[in-house]
Amino acid sequence: MTRLAIFIIWLLHWLPLPVLSLFGRFLGALSYFFVLPRKRVAATNLALCFPDLDASARRRLLWRHFQMLGCSTLERGLLWWASPERLRRIIRFEGEEYLLALVQAGTPVILLAPHFIGLDAGGARAAMSVDAVSMYARQKRNPVLNDRLYRGRKRFGDQTLLSRQDGVRDVVRAMKSGRPFYYLPDMDYGRKDAIFVPFFGVEAATITGLSRLARLTGAQVLPCVTRRLPGGAGYVLEIGKAWENFPTADVEADTRRMNGWIEGVARTMPEQYYWVHRRFKTRPAGQAGVYRDQ
Repeated sequence: MTRLAIFIIWLLHWLPLPVLSLFGRFLGALSYFFVLPRKRVAATNLALCFPDLDASARRRLLWRHFQMLGCSTLERGLLWWASPERLRRIIRFEGEEYLLALVQAGTPVILLAPHFIGLDAGGARAAMSVDAVSMYARQKRNPVLNDRLYRGRKRFGDQTLLSRQDGVRDVVRAMKSGRPFYYLPDMDYGRKDAIFVPFFGVEAATITGLSRLARLTGAQVLPCVTRRLPGGAGYVLEIGKAWENFPTADVEADTRRMNGWIEGVARTMPEQYYWVHRRFKTRPAGQAGVYRDQ
């Protein structure tokens, strides 16, 4: 079944992007009606994070989110097989000069890249400019998909992919050798190395790695966001200037700053944040679970 799905994605990647976008929205609509466990998770997250919206507004946001998910799923085929020339047309890169200046100066860099639906598009475009290091979660239950994802992320340049099970020692070594770290720290990885800080006003178990890695390596933190443009017009990878006064001696304050920045970006395009993840699964002591299966 996985091989068939990958074959279909390969076939569709030849289509013009606006046409591929139509197929993606259709896939998203199907997922909205049939992938009910993920829909319930996303609906719970939106209710927690947007209590000021009425139920009708949240349903519309949920619908748009699933359409974005469908588009990003099919457009992944472009990242796997489209020519570099086509990808450069599809994914605009803003702020590349900030990244290249630091890399050329030999300064360790952390690209803070939250889980927006364009995350892989941004990663692919960055990989066309620099050799980087990133971490990934092995798809142990689906080796065919795992192989396709791994090869897709290794496609450009000399990228270093490390499993989350490998720890951070190899990440630090790669960063000190001059590779920027494409870092995705905004998921619930449990209590290990995490503290509870607010995200959309909800206490969220958040790993403190951004602050600790920046201090350990002397890295500059560059905010990195990939936005999907409307109408099947492609993506834009936005890299901002390095954060000032980061890290500080206060790990909790640094982690709050990170979550606050991610929340601020998410509010500008709420349909594109990865709401189907159980971001609030780990709860502070004494608090009940928020998801149906907890």
